[in-house]
Amino acid sequence: MTTFANKDRPTILIVDDTPDNIMLLSRLLKDRYNTKVANNGSLALQIAQATPGLDLILLDVMMPGLDGYETCRQLKANPVTADIPVIFLTAKNQVEDEAMGLSLGAVDYIAKPVSPPILFARVATQLTLLDARRQLKEHNENLEKLVQDRTAQLALMQEAIIMAMASLAETRDFRAATTGKADDGHIRRTQHYVRALAQHL
Repeated sequence: MTTFANKDRPTILIVDDTPDNIMLLSRLLKDRYNTKVANNGSLALQIAQATPGLDLILLDVMMPGLDGYETCRQLKANPVTADIPVIFLTAKNQVEDEAMGLSLGAVDYIAKPVSPPILFARVATQLTLLDARRQLKEHNENLEKLVQDRTAQLALMQEAIIMAMASLAETRDFRAATTGKADDGHIRRTQHYVRALAQHL
């Protein structure tokens, strides 16, 4: 079962300040995914925050104003956008550049010029992982609700047992008061039963 916000097609935000790069990536991805575009980091932050369930961001590094690193840092600092996977897609291909991008929370780092097979494979991998994380989160939420429901049921059962035992004790006390025959042993036995039940619960 897919859990992407747009049901059949995941949505990818392409962030690049070069129109040709945006056009190329949009053309490559349009047959498989819904795409949104931003030509700077500030606009990317606005779109990411305003798009519920955005599935992936392809982010350039070298942009005027907010560069890709700072854009990623702000995305990860915002609870609304922190879980959106970010793949850096950039001409900065040194080891230290990739290490910087990954240290900021990006899930992958692809060097330009773009190889379509590599792009498709890396994007598909991250979307599969995202879907698995969402399903696991949903499963955990269901389990938590189940535990809460069972705990509430046990509390009701415990209350019912206590009320039943109290009623039994009152009945025995009433018989003793009306017949003049007290049964101290019964009260002590009842005390032990209640203690045993409470400890078991």
